[in-house]
Amino acid sequence: MSWTRRHLLTLEELSLAEIEQIHTTATAFKKILGRSVKKVPALRGKTIVNLFLEPSTRTRMAFDMAAKRLSADVISFDAASSSTTKGETLRDTAENIAALGADMIVIRHNCAGSPLYLSKILGIPVINAGDGSHEHPTQGLLDTFTMKEHLGTLKGRRIVILGDILFSRVARSNIHALVKFGADVTLCGPATLVPRPLETLGVKVSHDLRSALADAEVVMLLRIQHERQTATMFPSLGEYTSMFGLNKTRASWLHPKAIIMHPGPINRGVEIDSDLADGDRSVILEQVTNGIAVRMACLYLCAGGSPEAVTPTA
Repeated sequence: MSWTRRHLLTLEELSLAEIEQIHTTATAFKKILGRSVKKVPALRGKTIVNLFLEPSTRTRMAFDMAAKRLSADVISFDAASSSTTKGETLRDTAENIAALGADMIVIRHNCAGSPLYLSKILGIPVINAGDGSHEHPTQGLLDTFTMKEHLGTLKGRRIVILGDILFSRVARSNIHALVKFGADVTLCGPATLVPRPLETLGVKVSHDLRSALADAEVVMLLRIQHERQTATMFPSLGEYTSMFGLNKTRASWLHPKAIIMHPGPINRGVEIDSDLADGDRSVILEQVTNGIAVRMACLYLCAGGSPEAVTPTA
């Protein structure tokens, strides 16, 4: 199939075939990244603007590196020194960026729906790098890409997402993708952060850590999203850790070959102990590395690139 989407806004709206198409393209780019010359001229002459209005390390740097590996010109927007501090609206900021000749905007914003809004008013592709508590589609794509590298098929695989689900855009994007792949997904954490209505997304909800982790093949830890919470959702971090933090004992409940994931940033000693985050079962840094190839694929496809032009043997 050929790629027909101009924007990448959510994983909820993508079909399984489209997600797999991104993964296949990312596989080809990952092979290219393993060569001595890591750049390809796929987006030469294009200008990509990273419009990040929320703090970011991994996502922003990965998009920056992905665009440069595709030979695009990259401009990273500095919100702190921009006219947004003077009251300029998102619309005016984005329209000015487009008027300056940008060919694509990658946006991160604390307001859910911001990427969709820009996609309706701009004449250039828009990629969602995280919008509020809504979605983080490229994170969901790189997470499932990493899972497939270790597990092969995801159909029927037991996957646990543990932590602050209610406020997590990463969780939502992963849920949408994993359900499409046919995975057996369990959400676990305090009842205030993992409410029962989430089961309507096609997943299980558990507040019992031991039963949730039993024989799970993947556990993805999520940090507490303090910046999005308007009320205290549990008594203290210490009590959260005592009930739901992943330590060596609790990791023994997992499948013997289970992998441990985290989208970052990690709050060591809260949702996960350092020896597990740095241990043999951790694929956290693999997620970061895969994020470059996956974002190369997203930029390339949304810019009009042909999937057939990039083959896994390139």
